[in-house]
Amino acid sequence: MYAFLKGIIADKGQNEVVIDVGGVGYQLSCSMTTLQEIPPVGESMKLYTYLSVREDAMELFGFATKEEKSMYLRLLSVSGIGPKVALSILGSMPLRDLTLAIVTGDITALSRAPGVGKKTAQRLALELKEKVDQSDLESVPQGGGSFTPIQEDAASEALAALQALGYTPAEAAKAISQVRGQSDSANELVRLALRNMAGF
Repeated sequence: MYAFLKGIIADKGQNEVVIDVGGVGYQLSCSMTTLQEIPPVGESMKLYTYLSVREDAMELFGFATKEEKSMYLRLLSVSGIGPKVALSILGSMPLRDLTLAIVTGDITALSRAPGVGKKTAQRLALELKEKVDQSDLESVPQGGGSFTPIQEDAASEALAALQALGYTPAEAAKAISQVRGQSDSANELVRLALRNMAGF
């Protein structure tokens, strides 16, 4: 119903923001990731939105980027994941790390989100693995994540290099996730990943 709202930030809370659009204040629930992107009160911003309609409530959710909204909708498609839990998952780690955790089936990382146990994390990885791939990793904006910019670029280059060698996006992502943080060099990450896959 609402694709996005563009207006003046009227108020900010711990989990929500009020945006003034033409004199009407819209209250949107947001992830921690989006809240960090909200400018000071009085400044303008565009927020992508999702309207949740239930028997007992209607609630608007706001997202700083299209990519975050897209991931939110995918999370909602998983059985047992409601609007609030999906939002807490989004805010539990940078979007790039969340995408990587789904692609690689990293249950430990996924289960760190509030309200997500091991079984729910397994269901998340299972149901979303086919819906998330390398192109999603590439579409997530750089920065604002747990990697330094150098590490982020190196990981992306290493992923592309492994795929050029014939590995699938999922295989490449899993291999890089096991060695990320060990080097800031794409070539070194590829070398370490290949050694791991070879069993050395």
